[in-house]
Amino acid sequence: MVEQYQAKVFNTAISIVQDHGIAEDITQEVFVTVYRSVSSFNERSSLSTWIYRITVNKCLDHLRAQKRQKRMGIFGSIFYKDSGEPIVDNPNFDHPGIKLEQRENARYLFEAIETLQHNQKTVFVLAHIEELPQKDIAEIMNLSVKAVESLLQRAKMNLRKKLSSIYEGKVSNERLNTRYDK
Repeated sequence: MVEQYQAKVFNTAISIVQDHGIAEDITQEVFVTVYRSVSSFNERSSLSTWIYRITVNKCLDHLRAQKRQKRMGIFGSIFYKDSGEPIVDNPNFDHPGIKLEQRENARYLFEAIETLQHNQKTVFVLAHIEELPQKDIAEIMNLSVKAVESLLQRAKMNLRKKLSSIYEGKVSNERLNTRYDK
């Protein structure tokens, strides 16, 4: 089972948490959870859907904990003026499945994905990175297919806005650089 699902679990985790080491940890946690609770697996859904659900839940748990750490880091910086930076920051995430010549564009995409709400981010990753059908995503996330469609549309709209602002900033910077290089 691990051999069959390990790559899928890892790809889902790294796309959501955007950190190689944490994705590896989550992958391990998923299979420990699967091993411990396989006896309680009811066959209402497929095994892969159940494993994806566990993966998504572990990723979302991590993101929530990370968000709490950032809040505590910012709160702590009120009292400790020397440590004004957030605890966790990953500005240069490179997905290992992306070809070298596409890394810059992928970095912008993952930067934009990171700004999405957790449920939009999860739906987008499952639909467009893991290429799962919306019916399976609905089952994984305990949502209706209509809710998945709605989240996916909002995610795409938010990504378009974010990517257009990133692209416009990049073009402006390139124009400034070429203007001053002459």
